[in-house]
Amino acid sequence: MEENKSKLSKVWQKIPIIIRAIILGFSISTIGVLTWSVLATFVPMPWSFILMMGILWMFWKYFSGNWWPNSTKEFRKENFRKHKLPPRKLLFGLLAALFIVVIEQSGLIVTFRLIEFPAERFSVEYSFLENVPLWAAWLVVIMISAVAGICEEIGFRGYMQVPIEKKYGPFAAISIVSVVFVLVHLHQAWSGPILIQIFFISVLFGSIAYYSGSLIPGIIAHIIMDVFNFSFWWTKIGWQFDKETIYKTGMDLQFLIWSLIFIFSIALFVLLLRKLRLLKIEN
Repeated sequence: MEENKSKLSKVWQKIPIIIRAIILGFSISTIGVLTWSVLATFVPMPWSFILMMGILWMFWKYFSGNWWPNSTKEFRKENFRKHKLPPRKLLFGLLAALFIVVIEQSGLIVTFRLIEFPAERFSVEYSFLENVPLWAAWLVVIMISAVAGICEEIGFRGYMQVPIEKKYGPFAAISIVSVVFVLVHLHQAWSGPILIQIFFISVLFGSIAYYSGSLIPGIIAHIIMDVFNFSFWWTKIGWQFDKETIYKTGMDLQFLIWSLIFIFSIALFVLLLRKLRLLKIEN
């Protein structure tokens, strides 16, 4: 048995580190997503929600470096970016996380004032939520968002990005992970019109993970962002986007305001990232 493990380990180590990181990060992310898909299909609400909360807790504990085997604890801690954040770093990281949400939401509004909002493409996979009780729909939205935020950030910005960072630096790591992040979302009906946005947001997540030294700000941003996405863009349970493009309405105040919010949010995010960078250098 030990000999077989040793052989497998040697084969694994011969695989280029970028490929290893992509396989590992994608696999970890997919474990959580598939687990929720199975529970949501076969276990009724609210029990599927409660069960998944427990599974997410175990997912978090294990991949952050707890439990057996002891031989991989340090590896798991390192890839989880398990560092205690000083108060200033935590504050700047959380503020940057909130600006990621504002950038993404304002970016979508601006995008769909420039091109027609393909409402059916966005809602086709989640229209079933409009036919269930509102409390159940919100629980599904919250859990989908939590699963995506926790599992994707640990998988992509943790276990995928960290090994590539160490070997090739942050620019290459964030770029490669962002390309993979776009590719794994191509199967979604809604991804076509916003591929650039998906890549851009992934770059923001990767940047905040690197400069803050933690996955926590990105996880918080990802969860909040997806709650908005699933309740406002993917379904109509929270709000419905019904604005026409500026080519039909002309340049109006709503478009100008959201464009300014988008631009200023990016500027403030960059400023906070610079502050995190300085704190990273100091440490």
